[in-house]
Amino acid sequence: MSLKSKLGRMKSHMSLPEAEKAVLKEVKTAEVSSSAIPFIEKWTENFTSVYQMDGTYCLIRETIYPLDYQHGSYRFNELFGAVESWNNSLVEHPLSCAGHRAEDLFFFDTETTGLGGGTGNTIFLLGYAFFENDHVIVRQHILPEPGNEVPLYQSFLEKVNYEKLVTYNGKAFDWPQLKTRHTLIKEHVPRLPEFGHFDLYHASRRLWKNKLEKVKLSAVEKDILGVHRENDIPGFLAPMIYFDFVERKDPEILFGIMKHNEIDVLSLITLYIHLSRQILQLDGYNGESLEVARWLKLLGNKDAARHAYESAIMKGTESEQLTALHGLASQWKKDKEYDKAREAWEFVSAGGNERQRAEALIELAKMHEHRFRDYDAALSASWKLFELLNGKANLHGILESDLEKRIGRLQTKKEKRKANLLLS
Repeated sequence: MSLKSKLGRMKSHMSLPEAEKAVLKEVKTAEVSSSAIPFIEKWTENFTSVYQMDGTYCLIRETIYPLDYQHGSYRFNELFGAVESWNNSLVEHPLSCAGHRAEDLFFFDTETTGLGGGTGNTIFLLGYAFFENDHVIVRQHILPEPGNEVPLYQSFLEKVNYEKLVTYNGKAFDWPQLKTRHTLIKEHVPRLPEFGHFDLYHASRRLWKNKLEKVKLSAVEKDILGVHRENDIPGFLAPMIYFDFVERKDPEILFGIMKHNEIDVLSLITLYIHLSRQILQLDGYNGESLEVARWLKLLGNKDAARHAYESAIMKGTESEQLTALHGLASQWKKDKEYDKAREAWEFVSAGGNERQRAEALIELAKMHEHRFRDYDAALSASWKLFELLNGKANLHGILESDLEKRIGRLQTKKEKRKANLLLS
């Protein structure tokens, strides 16, 4: 079957559902000669206007959603509560939007002709969602053909607040791609400024890398956010579909990719709401709380991390309680609350998983030797760890050779203390 035949079969999947059309507001097309834009009627019917500059043009599609529209597990207006919570929180975090409003955020994603970098990879769609007055606007800047990048980027630069872009892996892909393409036309459009950035991919990896096989946005949508796409055009087909559009000019098949991008940017709103609620622990304890606690601890937010760990001890399963105790013990040690740390690690060394038991035993051995000067207790923890090694040269970073040296040193210290007592 030819490429055009295959693409033709996809057309039935690309019409907008009537229920969704009901929440969209048509944007009037700017005055332009009907003969100048191929299939201008189809573009107009799909809420698209024309942006002209220096004898070339790009296309701008806008769709509008009410604030109470539900996308997955959340309604869009719940973003206001998340932003307010950040503004009222003392937690310092890479995703904190403290000092800003919901209207300051731009949820941004691109569609390109390939996954690689470099000037050979063309961005043909710049999409973003933002809040304005009492609705959410999705705006998409579309490249009608290679060579029309000047109006594409000029129109984009006129509209977007770069300081508060929200993306999914945008730091590694979307923004570098945009900067690469911009260099080709930098004499014709304003300089690309530096920008602030909330990258939700890295947050998703921290919370769900052990839960999801792949932390792709589509997987997060389905398994975490409750977003279910219908008749979606897979993103990997975007280059093939775009090149077919450039050849035939008929946008019908491109509308499916535009819808795919539209859902992407709307999902970023839902994901930011969800991540904010988890990080700020607005929903109480849940399966993500331990990962949040580890992240907060890593960032130095001790009080917030401790609160999350304590919630796990109160409400989690036995396994989650031991994991929380293990995390709290290391924090207590840093805070010089040694008795609390010792008691916690004694629980973990008896009931945790293999890694937790090994780490707890080595911490107990160190603490008893250097802090409490209890060489018998330090030897007891070391021998238990030696049994756990069970002849392995290395167990979760703990070397048998190092442990043998520790046991030898402790025995020497014990004998020396005994001799000193006899002499005294």
